[in-house]
Amino acid sequence: MRKPLSARPVPPGPPFDAPAARRLRAALGMGPEHVAYGMRASFGLPYVTPDLVMAWERGLASPSGSEVTALAAVLWCSPGELAGRPRTLREHRIARGLAPEDVAGTVGLELLAYLHMEEHDAWRGTDRQSAALAGLLELSLADFIGVTGRAGKLADLLHRAVTMRWQACVRPVSRIVPLDRRVLTAALHGLHQEYQRQGGDGRDFLDRIVEHFWSRVEDSPQDL
Repeated sequence: MRKPLSARPVPPGPPFDAPAARRLRAALGMGPEHVAYGMRASFGLPYVTPDLVMAWERGLASPSGSEVTALAAVLWCSPGELAGRPRTLREHRIARGLAPEDVAGTVGLELLAYLHMEEHDAWRGTDRQSAALAGLLELSLADFIGVTGRAGKLADLLHRAVTMRWQACVRPVSRIVPLDRRVLTAALHGLHQEYQRQGGDGRDFLDRIVEHFWSRVEDSPQDL
């Protein structure tokens, strides 16, 4: 029996800017159902449902290259407008034009061990290997946090910081992100104030909380 298209494994897609997809859809006054219908009717993708569109927009799933192309056409934008920065270990490697063997050999891992980490998006290298990885892939601190699987935990803490008492989150965040205490305190305080000014209507702000955090850190006058 043939598997339905939605159940067939597909290769990982390119970096995808989920918040941009949602903003573009909202600007057109379209609902997820309209996007799904357009992709089904115009591009022969019968498995695309409103739930799948929402999963893409929330970062719970990533569209393939052909799906990004179809989505861009439905949203009247270029595929480049839906392109995100590399996030996963695999995406950063590809962005640097490196083969898995190049990375594994440079950081000192067996190829199969490295491929397992890349496949499961779970870096498990030592401090020395992590430093070598960051240098080889030219990772910023933000990228390194993402590649090593700590971005989700950081997002959870930042959600707590802006919706509850930000002071209680300084120490937990500092365990994830090695920043100067003054820089970290200023960033969390500023995020909390910005969210509170929105009067509870800050869903988009929360969805992009990690991005806002790094923007504040980069704009800080303090030396890291």
